[in-house]
Formats: sequence, C-alpha cells, structure tokens
Amino acid sequence: MNISPKFAEDKDRYVEPLLGRGTVYIKLGDYQSALDDFNLAIKQNPDFYDAYLGRAIIYIEQKDYHQAIKDLTEALKLTADNYPAAFLKRGSVWAELGEYEKAIEDFTQAIYSNADDANTYYPDAYYKRGLINLKLGEPEKAIEDLNNAIKRDSKYYEAYDIRAIAHETLGEYEAANKDYISADYSKALLIYNLTGHSGMFAAVRSMAISSNGTTLASGSEDSTIKLWNFKTGQEINTLSGNSGSVLAVTFSPEGQTIASSGTEKTIKVWNISTGEEILTISGHSGYIRSLAFSSNGQTIASGSDDKTIKFWNIETGEQIHSLVGHSDYIQSLNFSPNNNIIASGSCDKTIKLWDVQTGKETNTLEGHQKCVRAIAFSPNGQTLASGSENNNIILWDWQNNRQIRTFKGHSNAVTSLAFSPDGLILVSGSDDKTLKVWDVHTGLPIITLFGHESYVESVAFSPDGKNIVSGGYDKTVKVWEMP
Repeated sequence: MNISPKFAEDKDRYVEPLLGRGTVYIKLGDYQSALDDFNLAIKQNPDFYDAYLGRAIIYIEQKDYHQAIKDLTEALKLTADNYPAAFLKRGSVWAELGEYEKAIEDFTQAIYSNADDANTYYPDAYYKRGLINLKLGEPEKAIEDLNNAIKRDSKYYEAYDIRAIAHETLGEYEAANKDYISADYSKALLIYNLTGHSGMFAAVRSMAISSNGTTLASGSEDSTIKLWNFKTGQEINTLSGNSGSVLAVTFSPEGQTIASSGTEKTIKVWNISTGEEILTISGHSGYIRSLAFSSNGQTIASGSDDKTIKFWNIETGEQIHSLVGHSDYIQSLNFSPNNNIIASGSCDKTIKLWDVQTGKETNTLEGHQKCVRAIAFSPNGQTLASGSENNNIILWDWQNNRQIRTFKGHSNAVTSLAFSPDGLILVSGSDDKTLKVWDVHTGLPIITLFGHESYVESVAFSPDGKNIVSGGYDKTVKVWEMP
C-alpha cells in the first residue's frame, strides 16, 4: 500500500492488499482490525465488491445480519448478480433468519451461476438447499440436493449425514445406515472407550455423572461400580460389595455420595472419596431397576419389579412413602426440576405422575403400546420424554395430558433418555445398538452414533452439555463429543 505498483491502473483505488490483510485479521479473530481494512478499501474503491463480501463475513460473525445482507446485496449489484460466493453467504444469512424461501432462491442462484469459479460453490449450495428442504418437510427434495452435493464432492461427510436423516424421515433405514457409515461421524466424535468392566456378564446397565462434571460412575452386571475421571477417562476406584448385578446408579446432588441398586433388591449408598459403603436400605421384594435423588438430596426414590415406588430418608434409611398404582415392573424414575413431582415409567405401558409430598398419583399418561423403558423431564420441567419397547419416543405436555410429538427412527426398543442442559437436544439409547441425538423442537434426528456392539442401556449428558456418555451390553462406556 506504500508503493506505487506498476500494475495498478489507478494507484488510489488499488486496495487488494487491504483485502488480504483484512482476511488475515479475520483468521486471527481480530475483527475490528479486519473491519477497519475493509472500510478503508471500500472508502478508496467503492466498486471493490470483494471488500463488501469480507465486511459481510465480519458482520455475520458479530450476528449483525441486517448489515451483512446490505453488504452482500451491494456486492451482487456491483457484479450484476454474477457472484456465487455472495449468493451463498446471503442465502446462509437468510436461513439463519428463518427466511427459507429467500435462502432457497439465493442458493439456487449460486447453483446456476456461470461465473468462472462457480463450480467451487456448487457442493455447498446444494448442501445448504438440501438442509432447508429437509427443515421444510421436503425430504425427497433434500435427498436430490444432497445427491448433487455428494456427486460434486465425494468427501462431503456432512452431506452424507443429512441425507441419512432425510432417509430416516422417509423410513428408509437401510439407506440411512449406509450414509451414516459413509459419514463416519461416530468414530470422529468418540473421545474415550472405557473398558474396565470385565467377565462373562459385565454389561454396563447404568451410568451417572457428578453435578460438577468431574466424575463418571458406571454400574455393571459384574456387581461393581466403577468411578472414572470424566476429563481424562482414567479409572479412579472400583466400588465392590454387591452380590448381584448393578442396574441403577445415581449421584447425590452435592456429588459426595452415590447410590446403587439392582438384583440384590437393596439400595447401597457409598462415600465417593473413600469408596466405603455407608448405608444399606432394604424394603423391596423385587429387583430395583431405577433410582432418583430429590434435588435437595434428602430423599431417594426407588422403582422395583415389585411394582412399587418407595421414597427413603437418605440419612436414616427409613421409608417415607410407598407408591402403589402400576400393574407391572417399574423401569424408570425422574424427579421434576422443582422437586414437586416424580414420574415413573412401567412395563404396564403407562407413565404415572405422583405428588412428592403426599405420595398421591396425580396423572397417568397413556400412548405407548409396549413397556416404557425410559423417561426424562426437560430442564424447565414443562415437558416429559418417554421411550418404549415400541421403538418410539413421545414428548408430552404432561400437565395437560397431551402428546406434543413422536420421535421415530430407532429400529428396536428405546432404553434410555437424557435432555441437554439447555433442553434443546434429546439423546436416546436403544437396543438397536445406536444412540440418536434429536432436535427437540422438530423431532428430527440430528445424528446417529454408532460404535456399541450390543444394546445401549444408559445415556447421559455432561453438565456443560459438551459431551454425551453411553453404556451398553458390550461392557463398555463411551464418551462422545457433542456433534
């Protein structure tokens, strides 16, 4: 910029170095310096359309979508609508704003552009248009677009993934599985594969993560509970003393103790620091498959094959309530976030809601055709998810006894459920050996995670929402990066 380059037709309007420097500033995350360079470039050469594109990129990063649209529109005006990069960016902004028809129009313009570098942008334009068609409930159109994206870039793994979701939406599960395998996302997202449980019978039946996100617990048919450092995947301790399979584990809210239960028909409470058993609670006559702590940590609830739910004082082990109403095994329990309600899922195909203070049944949700294996309250307590052996998940407005939507995609029983901390994502584990990550608002799967060699029995989200954990009959615990 400080010389008079011989190749510049007009040295006062020679601003290409500003564009280059601004682009480097963007890569460094120094958006203000980049913005200064692009502003100067536009001031010196108002017809320099690449500078408008560069400035729009900064506005997009800053979520100033109005200014981004304005700059991209100016860039297109200066190029007589022959600027596929600007169409692609503007279409992405329209999509972010929910203006899907405008987004589709821009992506289509990018696809039909005859600019010299247009073919560079075709895969992204087809992919993004496919995403919107799927969101608009047009899976066939989405598949056609994604086919075109993959045809032009055979390594476009995100396109394989979204095409798999479109196939799932149409019930084309074999095609979906092939695409998921092609995407190979599961291998990329797997952080740890924890294999400490061993023996002929060592299925991991339950898992829990401490509230501070530092410790992971896994309960197994090998009669042990293993504690793991959640950050490193290293085994910390093994809690022994059970004579039967461990079917349920749960941390107390403060994270200092852990409770377990199973085929021994008792509840054991352990000191995490010392590994010592500090309390044994007896009272059920059948296997105890589910446990849940109240939010204040003073009460623990247990659900059993004896068809009852019992509340216990965690300090004394004394029984507070015994809830009777289900006609078959209790499979899952979950306290509402405000601690006023507890929900139970049963093999009698129902979900029951109970008043925590009185122990009285307040409502029964009916909609599944088979055993309800899993339930989970959303973090705000407004909705409840339930998973069943009929392979489906139902999202409920439980206070009004209303089904909101059904999540379909698993090919075998849904065994476990967990909401993300923000309530926007639901993860499910299934006997089909997969985990599915769902968009709660649309009911569409975001991704399917492959890797377990047998039934997935338990899933959980880390407290920060960045990781998903799963345990299964293959004796392993897997820690995944949130896609």
